[in-house]
Amino acid sequence: MATTNGTLSVVRTRTGRRCSHVETIDLDSKEESSVLVIYSGGTIGMVINEGGALVPASNALGRHIRRCPFLHDVEYAKKRFGDKCETSAFVLPDTKRARRRVLYTLLEYEPLLDSSNMTSDEWIAIAEDIKKWYKSFDGFVILHGTDTLAYSASALSFMLENLGKSVVLTGSQLSLFEPRSDAKDNFLESLVIAGNYVIPEVTICFGRKLYRGNRTTKMDTEGFSAFDSPNALPLATFGIQIEVNYRELFRPIVIEKFRVHSKLNSNVALLRLFPSITLQTVSAFLRPPIQGIVLQSYGSGNVPSNRVDILEMIEAAIDEGLIVLNCSQCIRGSVSNAYETGKVLCDIGVTSGADMTPEAALTKLSYVLTKDEWSVEKKREMLERNLRGELTVTSPTPSMSEAVRMVSFSAKHNLELDPYTAANVLFPALLGSAVLDDNPNRIEQLLSSGADLSQPNVDQRTPLHIACCEGKTSLVEFMLQKGASVHTKDRYDHTPLNEAVQHDHHEIIKLLVNCGAHLMIPPKVLGEKLCKAAIRGDVTKLKSYKIAGANLNQCDQSGRTPLHVAMLHGHKECALYLLGEGCRMDAEDMMGLTPRDYAAKAGSIGMVTLLETKNTLHHVKVL
Repeated sequence: MATTNGTLSVVRTRTGRRCSHVETIDLDSKEESSVLVIYSGGTIGMVINEGGALVPASNALGRHIRRCPFLHDVEYAKKRFGDKCETSAFVLPDTKRARRRVLYTLLEYEPLLDSSNMTSDEWIAIAEDIKKWYKSFDGFVILHGTDTLAYSASALSFMLENLGKSVVLTGSQLSLFEPRSDAKDNFLESLVIAGNYVIPEVTICFGRKLYRGNRTTKMDTEGFSAFDSPNALPLATFGIQIEVNYRELFRPIVIEKFRVHSKLNSNVALLRLFPSITLQTVSAFLRPPIQGIVLQSYGSGNVPSNRVDILEMIEAAIDEGLIVLNCSQCIRGSVSNAYETGKVLCDIGVTSGADMTPEAALTKLSYVLTKDEWSVEKKREMLERNLRGELTVTSPTPSMSEAVRMVSFSAKHNLELDPYTAANVLFPALLGSAVLDDNPNRIEQLLSSGADLSQPNVDQRTPLHIACCEGKTSLVEFMLQKGASVHTKDRYDHTPLNEAVQHDHHEIIKLLVNCGAHLMIPPKVLGEKLCKAAIRGDVTKLKSYKIAGANLNQCDQSGRTPLHVAMLHGHKECALYLLGEGCRMDAEDMMGLTPRDYAAKAGSIGMVTLLETKNTLHHVKVL
């Protein structure tokens, strides 16, 4: 591993990682957030060589960022990190309009790859790194070349299962080293999104818009607005204000932890129909080892119905277990069975790809084929199901104007509000009121009208924060199954899990942890909180932290563990609980004192005896 100017490099080979390390960021302010930037390669970080060609250069991007005032605030870094500011995390300047200042670490791959050289091996490597550092950062940005950006975003969207944090891919048409480049805005806006918003999807940030990754395709080789999402609205637009379209966000609706599915099937292919295509061409695509085909048909899913030879060959391959997924060659629109030439594919067992992009269809097929626990019929069913927002669900959604009218009526106000004001003010307020009233039916009605459970109110608190604070266990479970985010932080830096821990709602803590929630508290700060609980002899609070995943051996700034403090203050029940949870009796603080020393100095013979008894029992158990 090489470390230069704050750039942490990970050396990779085609068979996997040789070493891996990232320095995490301990946040000391509720106005900060942490982002891991994974630099895989691409134009955005390339330099011009002596021959005038763009080439990747190791550690060049990190050195350049430190000289860019719009990407790194030197003065804040000096104040924040002191003498280590030259090798510390990068700091995004205060944008005034973002709630949190973003601190970010750059993880640079070696070798850096042009996006045309990306393979499924690189997708798996990126997914595994997100998994490794998932609990250590608030969000993730992936710097990537543009040519296969849509493929990578689509693949990652399926591989990152039950995703609860923002993963933003971006690149640029011109290098960041160029004076006139789109790289600055794309990178900066990606960092702001990843550090300030919980958008639990794999997205692409490009050309002042944020798109769902698996809905996006590259439309232009030269323009700065190179990407578009033909069949889905942008998730956010960047103007003077960042306007997030919360109604369009796709969220996990299961109570399960984040996980990575790190297998992809490479035996898939794209077959684009064209007039006078030969039987031999089709046959070449249907032969082993190919297990899945994305068939790009005409218009709304049509094929030449008079080519019986081709249809019979496809049907025979399907009968033998091959999966054929039908998508349109058109940029916009969906396949359907409206025409006889389209219905014939359905009749022979071809699976409908609805309005998926070719990139999404191919990577989804690659993902589904590795689900060994599914039968072939189940795999075909899942291909037609909306897994990550990659295809349009046919059920109608109320328009924003209808939602505004309903909200205005519900609030008994006749307000002339623009849609974004209504969504940002009225929906969160009404959802919060419904939570306090423990009224899931009213929440359901608001959701059907366009409300979003993860949209915060003016204090940045979501309905889930409120339910966790109030101890409404059944309502918490209901909202988690509706896609409520467990990672959103309020203005006091509290997640819903913090609220549940603070109020000792153990069943709710278990629910949140099962849904992927985790404590994001710096170790020493966590140690302080644990010691404060031990000072009070508050076993219930210690149990809350334990259920939430805290290490009860964590020490505070003075090296004291909760067991030190419990022994000092003579809290027998608390000490017994900590000992029962495996807390170390030999842990030493900064003065070299153990919990027994604390009990002895406090003159508590009973606590010393307690420790000696526990120590004796431990030795007997070991023997």
